[in-house]
Amino acid sequence: MDFLRPASWEEALAAKAEHPTAVPLSGGTDVMVEINFDHRRPEYLLDLNRIELLREWEVGEENVRLGAAVPYTQIMENLRAELPGLALASHTVASPQIRNRGGVGGNLGTASPAGDAHPALLAAGAEVEVESVRGNRFIPIDEFYTGVKRNALQPDELIKTVHIKKADGPQQYSKVGTRNAMVIAVCAFGLALHPETRTVRTGIGSAAPTPIRAKEAEAFLNAALEEGGFWDSGKIITPSIAKQFADLCSGAANPIDDVRGTAKYRRHAIGIMARRQLGWTWEQYRGTGRTLEGAA
Repeated sequence: MDFLRPASWEEALAAKAEHPTAVPLSGGTDVMVEINFDHRRPEYLLDLNRIELLREWEVGEENVRLGAAVPYTQIMENLRAELPGLALASHTVASPQIRNRGGVGGNLGTASPAGDAHPALLAAGAEVEVESVRGNRFIPIDEFYTGVKRNALQPDELIKTVHIKKADGPQQYSKVGTRNAMVIAVCAFGLALHPETRTVRTGIGSAAPTPIRAKEAEAFLNAALEEGGFWDSGKIITPSIAKQFADLCSGAANPIDDVRGTAKYRRHAIGIMARRQLGWTWEQYRGTGRTLEGAA
C-alpha cells in the first residue's frame, strides 16, 4: 500500500488524477477500521490532512459553505443556529474522539446508508461540490447516492465542499441505536421545515439500500399544510394528518433484517420518529410568531 501526502488541494487533485483508485483519507474513522480488520486493502491511500481548505467553513447570506473535513465537533459548536439538523446529527456520531476527527465528507465518500449525516443533508437539500483536474461540479444531494455504499463521484474526483442553505425554519434529527453511543444506527430520521417555500423535506437513514427521502409523505404533508392554511394560521396539526404523514414515512423505508434490528422494527421506528419530529418542529415554528402574520 502506497501513501500519498499532497501539501495542497491542487496537488491532491493531481494525485487523484494520476491514481484514480486512491482512497482519500482525512478523519479516517471509516477507512482505518476497514483496513485494520483487513476488509479493505487499497493500492494507494491519499492523505488529505494537510489540506486546510477542507477544514474551513463560511456562513454566507443564504448558505453555509462547509469544507468536507470540518469535524463534527466544529459543526456542533459553531453552526447550530445555521444548520440545526446537521448539528443534532453530529452530536450522535460515535464518541468525542471520533467527532473531533470525522467530517461530513467522510460520510458522503463512504455513502453508507447508516451514515449519521445523510438524513440531515437530505432534509436540508444540500449540494455537494466535487472537483478534479478537469474542473468542479455541484451534485444535488438527491442525486448523490447511487447504490449501496456508492456515490456519484467520478474516479478522479474529490469532495471539496458541501453547500447547505441556512435553516429558515426548525429542523430535527433522531437516531435509534442498540446503545447510547459508539453505535451504528439501526435507523435514523431527519425533518426540516422550509417556511420560505412552504415545504417540508425528510431524510431516512439505515432503512433502505441508500439514504432516501420520504417523497410521498412530503407531498402529502405539503398539500395538507397548504390546503388547511396551517402556515398562515399557526394552528396545531391534527392527529390524523400527523398519523398519515408518519405512516407514509414508514412506508417509504425499504429495510432489511440484520443483527441490529428487523425490517419490521425499522419501519415502525421510522414512523414514530417522523410523528414526533413533526410535532416538535411544528411547535417550535408556531412559537416563533412568524406563523401568526395576518392571523389576528
